[in-house]
Amino acid sequence: MMEVAAELENYLPLSFKTRSEQDYIRFLWEAFESNCESGKYQFAFLSYHMLTMSLVYFNIWQIKQTEPGDFEKAMVGFNKELEKELLNATSPFTFWRVNESSVMRFLKLIGCDNGKIGSYATLVKERNDTAHTNGNIFFSTQEALEKRIAEILRMVDEIQTHYTLIIQRCYVR
Repeated sequence: MMEVAAELENYLPLSFKTRSEQDYIRFLWEAFESNCESGKYQFAFLSYHMLTMSLVYFNIWQIKQTEPGDFEKAMVGFNKELEKELLNATSPFTFWRVNESSVMRFLKLIGCDNGKIGSYATLVKERNDTAHTNGNIFFSTQEALEKRIAEILRMVDEIQTHYTLIIQRCYVR
């Protein structure tokens, strides 16, 4: 399972702006691995979800850096304080301030349609279900977690396919 899950690393940055960003990602991987090793698959899923959302934040960060005009137009609907915070952000992790389902809407800037964005937002709903004290263990087996990781990687690959133009513009600049 670890080999398949590690495919997410192919989409995460190779280097980080700050040591704390790098430490945070390493911490999440270690939490994922240790929870898998101890059979705590529900908590492993939560760590993997946080890694996936970090990837989404890094992608949105690159959109902000590469297409600042489009990013600024995407501020419609945010209150002035949050808009200012996002426009002046110095870290991809500033996006935690936006509701995770709503943050997926930034993916419209790379051509994802509402249907795709809705399917990506299901990841957030599923995380919410697993992170609340509701008496359910949704990921009680390795197989259940592996199935969900495969679906997450499919979504991530889809997002990256849309993201290709932004990556090309980054290299050109």
